[in-house]
Amino acid sequence: MFDIAVTVLVVTALLAYLNARFLKLPLTIGVMACAMLLSLALAGLDALGLAPGLRLREQAFVASIDFPAVLMQGMLSVLLFAGALHVDVARLRRHRWQVGLLAFAGTTVSTFVVGALLWWLLPRLGLALPLIDCLLFGALISPTDPIAVIAMLKSAGAPEDLSTVIAGESLFNDGVGVVIFALLLGVATQGTAPEAGHVATLLLRQAGGGLVFGAVLGFGLRYLLRTVGRGQVETLLTLAAVLGGYALANHLQVSGPLAMVVAGLMIGGAPDAASRRHVDSFWELLDDIVNAVLFVLVGLQVIAIQFPVTGLAAVALAAIVIAVTLGARWATVGLPVLAFGRSTRLPRGAASVLTWGGLRGGISIALALSIPPDHHRQALVAMTYCVVAFAVLVQGLTFRRLSRRWLA
Repeated sequence: MFDIAVTVLVVTALLAYLNARFLKLPLTIGVMACAMLLSLALAGLDALGLAPGLRLREQAFVASIDFPAVLMQGMLSVLLFAGALHVDVARLRRHRWQVGLLAFAGTTVSTFVVGALLWWLLPRLGLALPLIDCLLFGALISPTDPIAVIAMLKSAGAPEDLSTVIAGESLFNDGVGVVIFALLLGVATQGTAPEAGHVATLLLRQAGGGLVFGAVLGFGLRYLLRTVGRGQVETLLTLAAVLGGYALANHLQVSGPLAMVVAGLMIGGAPDAASRRHVDSFWELLDDIVNAVLFVLVGLQVIAIQFPVTGLAAVALAAIVIAVTLGARWATVGLPVLAFGRSTRLPRGAASVLTWGGLRGGISIALALSIPPDHHRQALVAMTYCVVAFAVLVQGLTFRRLSRRWLA
């Protein structure tokens, strides 16, 4: 395991250098693009017979990394806390109703819209998936990835109120999406629909419990930080609270992602002090490093993607899945913002910005990889990767230019 971690870190550092030296793209987008190009280049050399065995070696290396476990049980706690730590809590409080509506209702409705549309459209490409598998895809692809979204907002320069809504929604809808995905995965594996009481209990325990646990953790950590006043100790306390708190949340069977978001918001909104500079600097650096590693892993995953269809059908599949995902995003996020108009206190053009800025990332891939093989996992992983690659490489790169046009 240590050798794998070192290899990934070395590859990430080299790709980050190549991006900074030549591509000059935002860090996460650049390293992901470099990782994808590296994987495709190795596959091409192998196909030409110039480097036989390299593709198999990379596939074996990628397969040795338990991506769902690495992200969901390791990186996610760090990234969510770091993302929430730098959100403007005062602005988030002013937009709490917009964020809550988009994160909870929007994610739920989008799950069923995406699932139903794909269940109807995919058979026309010769890929007939059961409705439950299409709904699983809807659940894993509907939440926007806070890691990708916040990384994009850092370099986009969007208006502060709109940035707060986009970041806040992405932080909370991640936890909602994971809970919905777990419910649907239980239906898929057990073959029976759960009773309404069971669903309500699970949602209350997971989502409600995660929010309460995060608040308790945040209060406790704020007290400790207020009574220390030494930057090194404060940094160590926050790291222990994040890693230990996430592990405890999993043992308590409450939503660890939601708990980390709430704890991060509470610490970020606490009165600042001179010693807090150590904490902020540490988490900003850790966020950048872990983000870069994550997107390198996402880029390397391209070597393991197996499309269920070939040729033009594969291109059509990718186009349909991307179009359905963006359409559902518009219907569940853009339209409500347009419908409520000025009452949302968002600038004109916000609906388009929210739609295009809803990036998907590593969390969606991790959830897809956690699906049992007998539920068309390869097809769902391929579909997920198409959406994620388009979101990061196309939406992420064009967001600044398009958002300025829409908000003008």
